[in-house]
Amino acid sequence: MPPENVLASTAAVHQISWDDIRLVKAIAEAKGMAGAGERLGINHSTVFRRLGQLEAQLGVKLFDRHRAGYAPTPPGEEITALAERIEEDLASVSMRLAGCAVSPAGELRVTTNDTLLMHLLTPVFAAFREAYPNIRLDIVIGNQALNLSKRDADIAIRATDKPPETLIGRRLATIHWALYGRREDFPDGGHDLDLLALFERPWVALGDNFGMIHVARYVRDKVPAEKIVYKLNTVLGLAEAIEAGIGIGHLPCFIADTRPALVRLTAPAPEFSTGLWLLTHQDLRHSPRVRAFLDFCGAEIARRRVVIEGEKLLPAQ
Repeated sequence: MPPENVLASTAAVHQISWDDIRLVKAIAEAKGMAGAGERLGINHSTVFRRLGQLEAQLGVKLFDRHRAGYAPTPPGEEITALAERIEEDLASVSMRLAGCAVSPAGELRVTTNDTLLMHLLTPVFAAFREAYPNIRLDIVIGNQALNLSKRDADIAIRATDKPPETLIGRRLATIHWALYGRREDFPDGGHDLDLLALFERPWVALGDNFGMIHVARYVRDKVPAEKIVYKLNTVLGLAEAIEAGIGIGHLPCFIADTRPALVRLTAPAPEFSTGLWLLTHQDLRHSPRVRAFLDFCGAEIARRRVVIEGEKLLPAQ
């Protein structure tokens, strides 16, 4: 490239705006104009026009079009990487600013799964709100891991044995699972059972999407396929299915032991257990509202440890 063109190209690079950088990143992630437009809140024709203007300004092609969609060229990859670095820097600054708040007030985003929210956490959150009325809670439900580094959430409450290394926190309890049935189907309270005969009964089980969980693998490997008559792709609903008499099945003890209509058929199996973790990003650990939540909810959940770990059985009714 002639020297004057190099100078012109360098000058053009310095004129790139943050909107231009976001545009390139959105196209690279969506692999197309329509998807990029949805991410940016503009129509695809505007994306196409702005990309053309940017390529003309820089004098380079930023994307190649393939059957699978738009693929960034080396210059396009550089701009996409730049966008990611800027977003990470902005997120880091945002978290540090959040940590400078002088009082526990403002909004706190907490991610957890539907089962923990419904069967364990809602009373904890209610007590926290009463103690800290100036902190607003935004609860984000999902079984996938959100990116706390990008402020998808401030705090995560997860059932896992392998929390992300990028997060800090503590293990509050161990969630134990046991085998349960409908009490009216086991009038002797589940005593003197022929465990082998249980495999001949109808079973309720987690779906194939839970194949990485020990208890799901156990049922898949030990129970005849024709005896698994009801599968769910969420833990939410398992207890209701067993209570309705569809079959026997494994449940977290903190869910099943609070239901008088269910009876525990086996002791909790240590190999089925998983940790209950309270996690945040290291840059947020000194934020007053994050600190208040970690301390308060950590103590509240610890008070419920005997129930979570299956040590407390309700009397039969």
